[in-house]
Amino acid sequence: MKKNFTLRALTEGAVLVAAAQVLSYLKLWRMPWGGSITLAMLPVLLYAVRWGLANGLLAGFVLGILQFMFDGGFSIGWQSIVGDYLLAYGVLGLAGLAHGKKGGVFLGALIGGFARFLVHFVVGATLWGEYMPESFFGMTMKSPWFYSFLYNLAYMLPNILICVLVFALLIKPMGKYLRGEDLAR
Repeated sequence: MKKNFTLRALTEGAVLVAAAQVLSYLKLWRMPWGGSITLAMLPVLLYAVRWGLANGLLAGFVLGILQFMFDGGFSIGWQSIVGDYLLAYGVLGLAGLAHGKKGGVFLGALIGGFARFLVHFVVGATLWGEYMPESFFGMTMKSPWFYSFLYNLAYMLPNILICVLVFALLIKPMGKYLRGEDLAR
């Protein structure tokens, strides 16, 4: 029974990571220096909430590798590869902390999305700060931390809100799947 359960977790993970990669190509809005609004986080957040922290972290890490390889990944060195891709997508798996909790997909979307925002924010301020423009959103930029906050919030907040909205639309018709109640342990 445990072998079948593990196979199901791996299979579902592979399918949902592949779905996330495909959804990443359907960009609703693209930022000029990386980052976009897509539904790509949704499948990984769902997987993490259904299968838990360890499986979620692995799925997010794999998505990070795929994003760098196939979605036009850009870096200024190994640090930005690790930060902007492996770590930033990997922390989506922190949504697994909401595994088995009431409102898990909503809490998981907030945890995973906020964690990804934090990684992009720190990487943006520390690695990309020297490329900060003089003005952004009509404001004079003097601090790479403030610029990184605004830049990353501009696409991450809509991504998080879209995930929460989609989960809200799906909770009634697909609630037992979103909560992982279909998984026989």
